[in-house]
Formats: sequence, C-alpha cells, structure tokens
Amino acid sequence: MLKLVTLSLSDPLLVVVLCFLCSASDVAGENPFTPKAAVMRYWTKEIRNGLAQPDFLLSKASPMSAVEVARFGKLADQNGISTALPAFCAAAELLCFPDLGQSLEKHESDVNFKGYTVQNFTNYGTDRLGGMDSFKNYSDYFPNDSFRRYSRNAVGHNDKFASYAAEANVVDESFNTYGTGATGGSGDFQSYSRESNVPELKFTSYSTEGNGRSQKFGSYSENANAGDQRFASYGKNGNGSPNTFTNYGKDSNVIGSTFSGYGEAGNGAKNNFTSYGETGNNPVNRFQNYGAGANGEIDTFSTYRDQSNVGDDTFQSYEKSSNTAKAKFSNYGKSFNEGSTRFTGYGKGAKSHAVGFTEYGANNITFKDYAKDGVTFAKYTNSSTTSKITTMEDGERKVNRWVEPGKFFRESALKTGVVIPMPDIRDKMPKRAFLPRTILAKLPFSSSKLDQMKQIFHAAENSTMEKIITDGLSECERAPSKDETKRCVGSIEDMIDFATSVLGRNIAVRTTESVAGSKQILVIGALTKINGGRVTKSVSCHQSLFPYLLYYCHSVPKVRVYEADLLDPKSKSKVNHAVAICHLDTSAWSPTHGSFLSLGSGPGKIEVCHWIFENDMTWTVSD
Repeated sequence: MLKLVTLSLSDPLLVVVLCFLCSASDVAGENPFTPKAAVMRYWTKEIRNGLAQPDFLLSKASPMSAVEVARFGKLADQNGISTALPAFCAAAELLCFPDLGQSLEKHESDVNFKGYTVQNFTNYGTDRLGGMDSFKNYSDYFPNDSFRRYSRNAVGHNDKFASYAAEANVVDESFNTYGTGATGGSGDFQSYSRESNVPELKFTSYSTEGNGRSQKFGSYSENANAGDQRFASYGKNGNGSPNTFTNYGKDSNVIGSTFSGYGEAGNGAKNNFTSYGETGNNPVNRFQNYGAGANGEIDTFSTYRDQSNVGDDTFQSYEKSSNTAKAKFSNYGKSFNEGSTRFTGYGKGAKSHAVGFTEYGANNITFKDYAKDGVTFAKYTNSSTTSKITTMEDGERKVNRWVEPGKFFRESALKTGVVIPMPDIRDKMPKRAFLPRTILAKLPFSSSKLDQMKQIFHAAENSTMEKIITDGLSECERAPSKDETKRCVGSIEDMIDFATSVLGRNIAVRTTESVAGSKQILVIGALTKINGGRVTKSVSCHQSLFPYLLYYCHSVPKVRVYEADLLDPKSKSKVNHAVAICHLDTSAWSPTHGSFLSLGSGPGKIEVCHWIFENDMTWTVSD
C-alpha cells in the first residue's frame, strides 16, 4: 500500500528534488531557488524599464544555497536559529562574534603570540615570575577578546602588545584586574587600536596596588572612528608605578575616553599624557577622581586636545586631598570651534601642591571649587584659535585641518578638467550579505523584541554585539527629520520596494565603480548629468552596522546627481568612474556638520556635494 507523503517548500528534501528537476532548464545558469535568483525575478517584476540588474547590487544577495535557505528557514519558524548560530552566520555571511574558547591558564615559559585572535585570557600570567609575553598583530579585523586577571601578582614580568587591534572593525577588548599587585616589570602597548572602527575598550582595576611597575601606551586609538574607552580604578594605591600615554587619540573621530579613580592614593608615581586628543573631531573625555589622595605624584598633560574640533571635557575632583602633587597642563584646549571644558573640585584640599597651566585656551571653560593657592595660569585665553588651510578648489574656501580633503565640495568643482582631491572612499564596515527575504521576515526587528534578538545572536549583557543591535535599532526607529521618508532594509527586495514607493517603477541605481584613486589627486574627465542636470529627488542608501547587511535608505529631495570619469593627472588614463550627489537644500543640516566646517559656511547658505562611497548607492528616476 502506497503512503502519501506531503512535503512543504521549507522541507530541504523537496528543495533538492525541485532543484534537480529544474536545473537543466535554467537558462541563466542560476538555481531558481537561491536568494540571488529570487532577487533577479523580483527586479524584473517590479522595475519595468528593461534595465539589467546591476552586478554590485546582486553581489550583496545572500550566498546561501537553496537547501540552506530551506534549513534555516525551518529553524526560524521554530525560533531555533540561535541553536545553529555559527553555521547560520557562516552560510549567510553575517557578522557574528564567536563564543570565546577555553581559558588559557597559567604558563611557565615565555609566549609570543602572532596573528592571534578570539581567545579567552582568563587568569593569565597570575603569579608569573619574570619572563615576557608578547602579542604581535593581535586581534586584526574582528576583535572580541577578554583579558581577566592578567599578570596578577606577577614579579618582574613584562607584557608587550605591538600592533594591537590595528585597522579592526568593532573592537571589544576588556582588561579586568590588569597587573593588580604586580611588582616590577612593565606593560607596553604600542600602536594600540590604530585606525579601528567603533572601538570599545575597557580597562578595569588597571595596575591597582602595583609596585614599581611601569605602564606605557604609545599611539593609542590613532585615527580611530567613534567608540569609547574607559579606564576605571587606574593605578590605585600604586607605589612608584609611572604611566605614560603618548599620541593618545590623535586624529580620531568622535572618541570618548573615561578615566575614573586614576592614580588614587598613588605614591611617588609620574603620569604623563603627551599629544592627547590632538586634531581630533568632537572628542569627549572624562577624568573623574584623578590623583585623589596621591602622595608626591607628578602629573603632566602636554599638547592636550590641540587643534581639535568641538568636543567636551570634564575634570572632576582633580588632585583632591593630595600631598606635594605637581600637575602641569601645556598647550591645553587650543581647539577649532566651540567646545566645552569643565574643571570641578580642582586641587581642593591638597597640601604643598603646584598646578600650572601653560598656553591654555578654549571656549566655555568653567573652573569651580578649585584651590586658591598653588594654581598658576600662563598665557590663558578664553577664546579658541582657528588655524585653517586652503583647499584646492578655488583658493577662497578654507577647511579645518582635521577634515579630509575632498570629502565635501561645491557643485562648481564638477567640471571636466578640474583637479580635485579624492577622499578615502573605501568601505570600512565588516563584509556581510543581505538575508533572504523569506528568513528576514521571520526574525524579530524591534526594540520591544530586543531580548529575542540578543538571544538569537548570542549578545551578552553590555557586550559589543548588544550595542551593535541597540544602536542599529535606535537609528532605524528614529523619527524622520523634516521632509524625510526613511526605512531600514535587510533584503534587496525590501530596498526595491522602498525605492519604487518613492520614485516609481522607472528607476536606476548607481554607485561608484571601485575604490581606485582613494586619497589621490585626480582630474575630472567626461561628466554626465543624470536626468539632464535637472533638480530631482533620489533615494540614498547607507550601510548600518548590524549582524546582517542592513541599509538605512531615505528620500533626498532637491538634489542633482552626476557621473564622472576620474583621470590620472599625468597620463590622463581613467582611474575610476564615480557617482556624485549635490544637496541643494542644506537648511535643515546641523551647523557643526562636517561639510560646513570644511567649506566654511552654514545651513541653507550653500549646496554641498560628495561622492558616493564604496557600497553606498543612490536611486533616481531613469533617463
């Protein structure tokens, strides 16, 4: 007797059978059940102008096979993705942090780690006698490492980190009880988190109760983007343990730093910050309970926040109740534009202290409740200087030093033969793919379902993955600005739906061809004015940091869009084919927007143009 078996489209067996039967008739060579094939059909159905699907957009479709789509779709139906997260992330090409492996326990001999990442250093180097542990090229690309109880109670032990988390994306590094109770030896971090994107760095109970152990940070977070660094209970109760920060946060963008309990009750230490936050953009620094109760400490800040833009600094309870403390600030806060700095409880209750400010200048400076004796100010100014350099555009417009040349420009620069600096248009986000729409629709995406999302992607409390998810949701759920229509999309089909809802079905999507010519001086060659150069509206789509590829798409009214060949100035050979968009109405933009700081104007006064960077795109009505 035959038994009737019913299979659903989510059953992997049925998919295999169907794929076998139809593969021979698929003239395009693409399995019709793959996500890419689904996107190709959807494009043809929704965009009715005969234009071919652009390769750069199709390349972002999910790489999953038809069988994988069926398998993980079934798991999504059962809320079971989290049980197979590593396989899901690998198949779908997502950003997922591997769960840390088994802790690396004590070791007797010196260790030299090269190209090392995603490890759990818990109870590492405890009670170590002498020797040196060296980390080179540590945590490249996707750092998510944890150091706990590192070098605790070690004697004469040296730790060296060279090229730590350089050029990494989404850095999540934690050092808890680092060097606590250590005697002698040294800790040396060279080129720490250089050119990283969204670093989250935490040092808790750093060098507490250390005895004669020196700590050195060289080139810390240089050229970093966004993120936050926190030092809690740094050097507390230390004895003769000097700390040195050199070239801290130089040229970084929107970096936050917090130093809590720094040098508290320390004895005879020398702490030195050199070139701190120089030429940074909107740095936010917090120094709380700095040097309180210290005995005979010498604290020096040299070239602090010089030539930075805006920003906000707070010094609270500085050198409070200290004895024979010396604090020196040289060239402090000579910033671009208006920032804010607050000193509260400065040197209060200190004995035999000497605090000096040399060449101090910034706006919005507040000194409250500070010691009336032993504090000196030399060359103090309550206005910031604004040193500027000239762009290559026309000799009249000026930019602040921290603004990358060519990032913003005027529409008059878009002419054949004009020499123009090209900014770095490389995409620095981690590579990810869209999810198939059939799976995306089954996954939660809402702040009200945050716990479910954290469970799916193994996001621990206060982890970087939790922050990635919450920040992405916050941006997507933000109310649109005036005249803005916006939507976050996690599939190509959703992006097509949004673009057609705004512009209609006769549309085209464009992006810059490659990253060739980044950071070079180029010449504009053949130029095409999209829609004949008429004022139009577009839909621009920009990546958001999220486990899967997520784009923030929004309608942009009153723009002109251009395509341009970019040429080598000497050979006149073609280097790139780029897309530029000019925003004609900037009246709703913030006065501190980088374009105005670059071009020297303000909201509504000028138009602003920029190139479409790698992996960003703009949709317009087709010519």
